[in-house]
Formats: sequence, structure tokens, C-alpha cells
Amino acid sequence: MYSKFGQFIDGKWQESSDKQTYEVINPANEEIIGHASKATSEDVNKALKSSQKGLEIWKHTPPWQRSYIIRKIADKMREKQDVLAKWMTLEMGKPLVEAKGEVGAAADIFEWNAEETKRIYGQTVESRFKDTRVHVYYQPVGVVAALSPWNFPLVLSSRKISTALAAGCSVIIKPDVITPGTVMELIDICRECGIPPGVINLLSGDPPSIASQLISSDIIKKISITGSSRVGKLILKQAADKVQRVTMELSGHSPFIVFDDADIKKATDMAIAAKFRNNGQVCISPNRFYIQENKKDEFLNLFIEKTKKLKIGDGMDPSVQLGPLTTKKRLNEVEELVETTKKEGGKVLLGGKRPKGFNKGFYYEPTIFDNIKDDFTIMKVEPFGPLVPMLSFKTFDEVIERANSHELGLSSYICTNSMEKAHKASELMETGTVAVNTPQVALAEAPFGGIKQAGYGREGGSMAIKDYLNVKYTHLGLKG
Repeated sequence: MYSKFGQFIDGKWQESSDKQTYEVINPANEEIIGHASKATSEDVNKALKSSQKGLEIWKHTPPWQRSYIIRKIADKMREKQDVLAKWMTLEMGKPLVEAKGEVGAAADIFEWNAEETKRIYGQTVESRFKDTRVHVYYQPVGVVAALSPWNFPLVLSSRKISTALAAGCSVIIKPDVITPGTVMELIDICRECGIPPGVINLLSGDPPSIASQLISSDIIKKISITGSSRVGKLILKQAADKVQRVTMELSGHSPFIVFDDADIKKATDMAIAAKFRNNGQVCISPNRFYIQENKKDEFLNLFIEKTKKLKIGDGMDPSVQLGPLTTKKRLNEVEELVETTKKEGGKVLLGGKRPKGFNKGFYYEPTIFDNIKDDFTIMKVEPFGPLVPMLSFKTFDEVIERANSHELGLSSYICTNSMEKAHKASELMETGTVAVNTPQVALAEAPFGGIKQAGYGREGGSMAIKDYLNVKYTHLGLKG
């Protein structure tokens, strides 16, 4: 499946310099999908030089022309929705309906940035001197290293690539080894739509070695990473040597708060949608469920009832709602966390094991816990799987304090019918994003990102492009 792709350098697909490849596994059946190209150090150097040349072309391309090409990519992605979605489902197990939804969301991001490229506004400041003028304007930061993970391979790559392109930057994208084909298909669409050679390069292969070589290069001026807090800190330390601009969207451990005035039916629907999307392998997945004590039993019973109806299976089956976990390693870590939670005193109300009837594949049942305490491991470590710890609370102030007592501040969820509680809680949550009475968080038109150890910088919305631009101020004397 990967034979028509490889490394994308200077506008062409090519084998790696030593022709090495690596296996890509289908998590639904543990079969080998194919062998993807594995980049060498020589390939990385070629991509860096190519991007340097591409930058000179792209930063001088008029904004309206850039906009036309970026919008064309969005349209072509929608045309090839089925192809892109199939890649995603085969490589990382996401149900096909979710994969198609991700294609639409990724195309929206390209469309949004097609418009943003025409709206890079400078500023004229009134000078204190009558014979000078003060001008502020923006210029592309330079070559961007975009490090993208496997859980939302299309959306997260699209955020980085389209924003860099809108700003006039060239970009080197490094997809995860789990989902190379999804991103390769996207880059091939960019090629089809007229992106000049060198403006986008793709390097497929070992993430640590490729990332390290990119960041150590003087050519790279900005890094955008979505990944774990552990990896983000390592990259930040390395980037400090070159004082490179960094945008980081890292781990999350989102609280989900249900107040007793909430519509419990709607709250459980919201919880199901937010928690089990991508089988919980989402940085903004709700991982700590706080239900006001007089509504906990009602919420819990309805949540269990709805969870039991979710169909587990191969994501290529259109009726499946829960695919496999993406890797054997992820499955083992989820199993280990379940056993730890049980040992610490957690009570399994549903799930807690691999489902029957699956001889192959990395499947795990959605698992709901009760008797959870705030100091349990599951309340600190990001589960990144279909695990649901349930807790109760008495008062507004108490739950806000408990919800905020975590080092990660990416996202939070609030369910209430009180406008006062909705406003107060959303203002008090120590997270970069808050969803009130909706499971939707990440939108093309809204700034997405975290605080605390969940990272910094924003992707999406009108703020994102500023992270890919340098600010220049000119004090202009009118008389020479």
C-alpha cells in the first residue's frame, strides 16, 4: 500500500537513500498492512535543504495565490474523503464513520487557513515625531518542523501544515510510524493541488532520530508538536539551544463535571460522545468524572446502560462504534492501569477485560469504575483508553478545587442548566479549553491548546497564524 509513496522531498516521492522500510500493522487483526519508507540522516538533510529553497519561493508567493492553493487542497480532501478515511481506519483502528468525520474537520482547517492567509494585518502606529512613521508588520518565521502523532493523524497534521502555509512558511512534516499512509495521502493531495517543490517535505521513519536531527539544524526556525508531556519537555530542552519558536499541545487529563441541575440524559450522551471517541485515545478525552452526589446513581446507571449498547469491532464495519486500541503497547498499558485501579480499591462496574470473540486485534471493553479516590493512579496518569473513573462531589467550590488539582490543563467539560454556574465554572477552570453542555471542543475557527504542563501556543482560530510569523517594527524617517 505504500509503494507509490515514500519520502516526499523536492516535490517528488522517493525511496529512502538506503531503501529501508518498516512494517505498519492493522490493529484490528494484527496483520501487516505494508512496508513504509524509513528515512536516513541523508534524507533528513535533503529535506532541510529542500525546505530552505521552498521557503524562498513560498514567502514571495502573493497571499491570494497561497490562499487559492490552500483552498484547493481543502476541496480535494473532501473529494477523497473515502480514501483518506480508509487509510486512517486501517492504520490506527478508528471507526470509519469517525475517520470520515476527521477528514471533514481537517478539510475545514485548510479552508479556514486559506482565508487567514489573506488577513495577516500589520499596523500603523502614530509616531511621536512629525517627520517619522511607525509601521508594524508580520513576516514568515521560516522553515517549520511539524511533529504529528497517530491518534488524529489528519487533523493534527492539517493544523500544522495549513497554518504554516498560510503564514508563508515551508514545512517538514514527520508523521508517526503508526499512521504514515494517512499523512502521505494528504501530502500527495497537496502535490496535486500545486504546492511548489520544497514548500512541503515529508519524512517517514524513526520519530526520535528524525525529530532530533531536524531540531538541531539551524534551518529550522519553528517546531510544532502534538504529543506527550514527557516528549514535549525533551524537545523544548533541545529547541532551547537554537532558541527556536515552539508550539506544544501535550497530554491532558480532563475533568467532566455534572451539576445536579443538569439534564442527565443529555449529560450522559455528551459523556459517551466525548469519552469513547477514538476509544478514549484522545488528549481531550474526559478522564475524571465528578457527578454531584444526589445525581450520581442516576447518571451512572444511565451511562452504563448506554455504554453496553456500543458495538466493538473492526472499524471498517460501518456499524462499529468502538474499534481496537491502536497498538499492543497501548493495550498492555490499559490492562495494567485497570489492574492497578482494582488493587487500589476501585470497583469495576462494567468491562475490565478484553471482549470475548476476538482472537486477533487490540480490543478492550469500555470500563467503568466506582469507589475511586482522588489519589488513585488513574486520577493522575492519562489513561488514553476507554476507562471511566466515577466520583461524586457535594459543592461547587469543592469540585472546582478538585478538578483543578492536576498538573495538566488542556480541556474540561461542564454540564449544567444554570447560566451562573456555566459562566463561573468555565472562568474558574484551569484549562485552555472548556466545553459547556457540548462534547465538541476542537473547531477550525477556535483557538485550541492547553496551559500548565499541557503545553502552550494555540492551533486553530485567528490566533494560530501569529505563532508562525515574526513581528517587525520599522521606524521610518521621511527625510533622508
